[in-house]
Amino acid sequence: MLIILSLIIFFVLRSFSTYFKFVYPNAKFEAIGNPFLAERELNKIIDSKDITNFKEFIKKSINYDINGNNAFEIQQSLDKHFIQTIEMMRKDSSKKMNDFFNLYMEKLDSFLIKNVIKKRLNNEKVDQKIIDDFIKQNTKKMLFILMDSKKEEIPIILKNYGYKIEIHDVISAEKVDFLTLDIALDKHFINRFKQLKVPRKCEKAKQKFISYFIDITNIKNILRAKQMGYDKEICNKLFLGEGKEVADWRFKKMCESNSLIEVISSLGETSYYNILKAIFDNYNKEKSVQILENALDIQFLKFIRDLSVENYITIGPTLRFIVSKEFEIKNLKIIAKGLDEGLPIDLIKKFVIMEDGR
Repeated sequence: MLIILSLIIFFVLRSFSTYFKFVYPNAKFEAIGNPFLAERELNKIIDSKDITNFKEFIKKSINYDINGNNAFEIQQSLDKHFIQTIEMMRKDSSKKMNDFFNLYMEKLDSFLIKNVIKKRLNNEKVDQKIIDDFIKQNTKKMLFILMDSKKEEIPIILKNYGYKIEIHDVISAEKVDFLTLDIALDKHFINRFKQLKVPRKCEKAKQKFISYFIDITNIKNILRAKQMGYDKEICNKLFLGEGKEVADWRFKKMCESNSLIEVISSLGETSYYNILKAIFDNYNKEKSVQILENALDIQFLKFIRDLSVENYITIGPTLRFIVSKEFEIKNLKIIAKGLDEGLPIDLIKKFVIMEDGR
């Protein structure tokens, strides 16, 4: 009887162990919140009129401590703040979340990684200061090796650092297609997120999060491509894989479209169709794809908010907090830049992302 009772207690505790590990961090993340996604708070900051008032307003928030006398310095300070936030999240979370936070920080470096690789493929010198800006030490180590390497050595170096054979093939081509390389590197990070191990009972939420991200990125890529007049063949190269609602066949249909309104029509019966159609008149007035991208970003935040509610006792609040914090930082960097350059308030507001309060 004692053995049976012990086994029952063991399995009960085991089934709840994941929940226990998320109780404190989730409560903390919910308490901190993300105020700079709310329209009211963002309007107050934009109305700061200048950089000095902007800094003073931000410093009133107990979770922000930024430095700098101009937009560039403030943007650097905000980037550091985001890294510090992720480190705080790592410290307060289960050790089984370490790989998730590591990969998320590496994702932040992905744009710089692409640029360094392209420069080396073009036999251009890389400024060491650029590499010093990278977050992950392992990434810095790889790029310092790339700095002094010959073009033909680059595929092997990337392979040694875990980059897949597809990237090796793209880079080894006689003439490298940089668009194909960009997509191959994006797929590399997406696949790593898919394969990433997370605590028990968190896998389904993680995969759902990635599926939303793939959908949004696929649609953005096609909208930009059609705005720039790319043909079907080039558009097909932009496919990152199937997401939550945008399957392979639907993406191909979007590629075959001749205009942005046809692309949106191809999204019929998905969550994205009504959102994009509702603001298409605004796009027609300004001819800026940024309007459509902003709508997709707002929808992505809504997806993550719903995901957080569905998984509120495990990874949900963690995903919401880190994604929302990333958008917060982008908003503050945009506002700092706009105020420093004296841009009109209405123009600044067009570029910030405000969370849908519904």
